[in-house]
Amino acid sequence: MAVQASGLRIKEKYDGSFSLDPEAEQFLTAYLGQQNFHDEVVKQAGWDKDTKIEFTGKLFMPVPWSPAERKGMPQEFEKYLADKDNYQLVNVPPTFMFNAKIFRPSRLCAVMSKAGAAEPPDVTTE
Repeated sequence: MAVQASGLRIKEKYDGSFSLDPEAEQFLTAYLGQQNFHDEVVKQAGWDKDTKIEFTGKLFMPVPWSPAERKGMPQEFEKYLADKDNYQLVNVPPTFMFNAKIFRPSRLCAVMSKAGAAEPPDVTTE
């Protein structure tokens, strides 16, 4: 359902679902597991340089703002955004996607965590 406000049509919810070829997903997982990528994520997060991190295996497609997705992501990923001490949401580099032969969706985000981080509680949104 769409809401019309000031001549703009606002979608209530976007479909952020996608599927990846298993081989492409395997390649992408390997790229997201590279130490030099981990080092950059740790640096950008402002964590101690010796912090060990890992790809959680969770990917999502960024979505436009809507009343249901106010942070540009499916709601189930907002809990990772809220726990910046243990998790980082990162844009998957275009070169990783190209090398893994992923062309649809054109953008993906990955959830990276400190090694051994506990699953954060769900975040309630208003």
